[in-house]
Amino acid sequence: MKIVCISDQHGNLPAIPSCDLLLIAGDICPTHNHNVDFQEQWIETNFRYWLRDIDAKQKIFCAGNHDFVFQKRPNFGQKLMQSNYPAVYLQDASVEFEGLKIYCSPWTPYFYDWAFNLYEEDLIKKWNLIPSDADIIVVHGPPMGYGDWAPRTNGKGGENTGSPSLLVKIEEVKPKLVIYGHIHEGRGEWDLNGTKLANVTLLNRNYEMVYEPWIYEIQLDMTEI
Repeated sequence: MKIVCISDQHGNLPAIPSCDLLLIAGDICPTHNHNVDFQEQWIETNFRYWLRDIDAKQKIFCAGNHDFVFQKRPNFGQKLMQSNYPAVYLQDASVEFEGLKIYCSPWTPYFYDWAFNLYEEDLIKKWNLIPSDADIIVVHGPPMGYGDWAPRTNGKGGENTGSPSLLVKIEEVKPKLVIYGHIHEGRGEWDLNGTKLANVTLLNRNYEMVYEPWIYEIQLDMTEI
């Protein structure tokens, strides 16, 4: 199975290679306008048409901290699914595709009151919703220590910004693959006791689209090749 993974489009609509499964880990909307009316229209037009033209058997996405419309209008995701939308929107929910259970969640640690922000004690409750048999987890933000280092705005040092409790949950569930973005400086891949972790942001720190979509080849018996 060929899986293409991206995150942090911020309005960019890149070319996606043909695949079995496209996974999008949030921050899909343009950065120049966070008005929910604008975001709703953009998702129902530009984003819809882009998704429609992608050659993939299944397309799945979650929201990110810039995608306010999904939090401020909680019925919007359901509305999309009722309109023959060309992708599946998931929020703290899972879907099965060719024997794989895929779970998506948009939440990230609290930072300046963006969308889907929670303090760690509440993030624990969200991560507890992840099924114990999840094969693939799609979250917007990284687990602590894996693609989560962000520099301070004063240019002096930086810090790990990921969720410690998400890391604990990943180690408990042991999925085959976890993808995320959110921290543009953190792009990369890691192995955590057999689980592939990948920050698949398309953009760099300056919000320039400099990265290609991340591609995985996975056998249906879940042995990566």
